[in-house]
Amino acid sequence: MDSVSCVIPVVKSPTDYQAFRISPQDTNRLAIVFDSQTANISLTVCAEIFDVGGKTPPNRHQLAVEMFFVLKGEGTASCDGKTVRIQAGDSILVPPTGIHEICNTGAERLYALCIMVPNEDFAELIRSGTPVELDEEDMAVLRRTPNPLLV
Repeated sequence: MDSVSCVIPVVKSPTDYQAFRISPQDTNRLAIVFDSQTANISLTVCAEIFDVGGKTPPNRHQLAVEMFFVLKGEGTASCDGKTVRIQAGDSILVPPTGIHEICNTGAERLYALCIMVPNEDFAELIRSGTPVELDEEDMAVLRRTPNPLLV
């Protein structure tokens, strides 16, 4: 029988996340959940929070695939000139080199889980920005709640 090693999982809660605005004028914030430092693998996982009317600047990645899972809110996702409406529960997969942006078109904040593989210095770019705090509204969306079936 092969020897299998067990890795102790890293568990974090939203109170552990570090949040940043990449540029002071940005209308979105990124809260790092896991990155190469904590996961020991080339990826970035973050919660992206878009203010009302907020959006990412159009951007692209040379090698990385980026996936967004909308947690709350509504907006649009564009990639290479094609735009679709998005809402809670939708997933968006952006291939390498796709010029893309996410826009909040709703009346409240838009929250998305963002996963980028490989990291392609994304976490380092986020950390180079201005640190910001997550407020009560952010924590209400991001915090885990006990599952009554597992208690």
